[in-house]
Amino acid sequence: MNLKLLAPITLLALVSLATRAHSASDLHLAPELSFSDDSSSNFPIAGSSIGDATVANDRATIMFFGTAHCWNTNREAERLIALYPKYRDKIDFVIVDLDHATAAQQPLIARYYHGAIPTIAVINAKGEVLYDRAGETASTRGDTSKLEALLNSAK
Repeated sequence: MNLKLLAPITLLALVSLATRAHSASDLHLAPELSFSDDSSSNFPIAGSSIGDATVANDRATIMFFGTAHCWNTNREAERLIALYPKYRDKIDFVIVDLDHATAAQQPLIARYYHGAIPTIAVINAKGEVLYDRAGETASTRGDTSKLEALLNSAK
């Protein structure tokens, strides 16, 4: 084995792992959400590394933009969290609470958020934007079919 090539390959692998480690993880719905009115004071998604804004170069990414006090955001968050266990090892999840966005998330807000919530953006592993729209992905609570089709097309 050529040892001169081993160091750059190892470094690239470590950088790739570090990038993935920074996407949101351990995602779950926040407590006390309403799916019929705007009374929920909690941002609908909780987990680790929620403030991250990493978009990997070699992996698909879904970005979720929303706020507390929005039942449409809560319903779309419920769809996303229902699909999270199936896709968490295949797609990076970036979650943006617009009321508490981090400095790292500001460029993503400028590029993908269109002034209405919820907003979903899906980017494939080649960096191509497959979906970038505001509003729910379904009109029926619990219907994940369109969102799942988007995630499948991004892998």
